[in-house]
Formats: sequence, structure tokens, C-alpha cells
Amino acid sequence: MKTVTANRLTDGRVIYRTVSGSWSTDLAEAARLDADEADAVLEAASDETHIAVGAYLIELEDEKPGGQKWRREGIRLTGPTTGSTRSRALA
Repeated sequence: MKTVTANRLTDGRVIYRTVSGSWSTDLAEAARLDADEADAVLEAASDETHIAVGAYLIELEDEKPGGQKWRREGIRLTGPTTGSTRSRALA
């Protein structure tokens, strides 16, 4: 299962393509796409550069980011790690 993600042009927030063809900051509202439809939805989303930039496909597993880049997508979803307990422990 895949979905399309990008960054909103006006403020850089992470957004996801919905079933209705709009954008949402809520991953729960993201369209769940199979391999046959994913490329077509990505192409349409990539044409909306007045709304979103850098659109690409991500894997979804159990309603959260998955695949090889699950950690990166998790950070994009929840925000920066600077100032977190984890980053202070590594310093």
C-alpha cells in the first residue's frame, strides 16, 4: 500500500494526497493506493506545484509509514528531533 506525500508550498508542512484529490496534514486521511493507481495519482499531485512541492510515493504499513524509509517519514510526520530527549542523550 502506498500514498503520496509532499510539502505544502505556503508553510512547508508535510501533507498527504486524499481520496478526493485534495491535500491533508493528517496521515489518516491519506489515500491508500495500490501499485496500479499510485503512479497516476503521483503524476496528478506533481502538477499542483502551486499547492505542494516535492511530491513522492511512500510505503504504508499498518496505517503508518513503512518500507525502507519508515524512520525518515516518521520524523517528517512528527516533526524535528532537535531538542528531544533522544538528541540530548546522543550529545
